[in-house]
Amino acid sequence: MYTTVDDSSFKDEINNSNIFIIVNFWAPWCIPCQMVVPIWDKIAQKYSQYLKVLNINTDTNPTTAMEYHIRSIPTTLIIKQGKLINKITGAIPQSTILQLVEELL
Repeated sequence: MYTTVDDSSFKDEINNSNIFIIVNFWAPWCIPCQMVVPIWDKIAQKYSQYLKVLNINTDTNPTTAMEYHIRSIPTTLIIKQGKLINKITGAIPQSTILQLVEELL
């Protein structure tokens, strides 16, 4: 299962990991966000030994969203050892998400 983070725990989560971190920026009112959250949850369960999925609500955690220039949601960041590797804006289909994950592994 994915991990929910907030502004205060985000940095610790991304800096203290040697595996890929996938960060899903979302909000409860966002319909496209609601479509991708279950996909990321499945990915988090299936690939838990290779990567970690974090969910962060942009409504309640604006500091992190501003720091990463999140202007629309959903937005997905891929981070390794605290460094941004990739940024994807918009709802992406499950097949694209799976391909993205496979490329990371």
